[in-house]
Amino acid sequence: MKDDMKQVLRFIAEAGMLKRVVRSGWSVLGITGAESVAEHSFRCAVIGYVLACMEKAHPYKVLLMTLFNDIHEARITDLHKMVQRYLDLEKAEDRAHREQVAALPAPIKNELTALRSEYRRQKTPDSIIARDADILECLIQAKEYDEFGFKEASKFTRKAPSFLKTKSAQKLWRRAGAMKLNTWWERLSEFKR
Repeated sequence: MKDDMKQVLRFIAEAGMLKRVVRSGWSVLGITGAESVAEHSFRCAVIGYVLACMEKAHPYKVLLMTLFNDIHEARITDLHKMVQRYLDLEKAEDRAHREQVAALPAPIKNELTALRSEYRRQKTPDSIIARDADILECLIQAKEYDEFGFKEASKFTRKAPSFLKTKSAQKLWRRAGAMKLNTWWERLSEFKR
């Protein structure tokens, strides 16, 4: 039991590394101060939960898939598409994940391994929703960067929408594309007495 606690704490500490791993694809577009993997994972989990509810799927299962989807990046970092061209990324991700969870208590290890496997296969509604959440989060982030003046980010929004599979994700993206996302706070900041 004592050793289990040590392994769990190591895993938690390692997950904290994601706060320092910057999403590398944005740098190719000249975006400075880009989001971290942890920031991406957080909003991806929020989107996953919402999409699962909209699609009448298992929200907590999707939430876990989205939350832990990029945990391996604590070890191998976030590798943009040009780098992925030269590596067997799937093999590296799987190895990193196996090693990360190997020493965890069996119930945690087994659940995280099963969720990763299901996500990777993309055969269940939950896994498809989780993947849509990942894509939709990237699309929304690209739109926000564009609205903040990083015009190159709009390049991402041209091809990525075609990868969305669920009706809910497609509808949300169409609506997001037709509005300014960075104005939600304006009415809240109006002074009232």
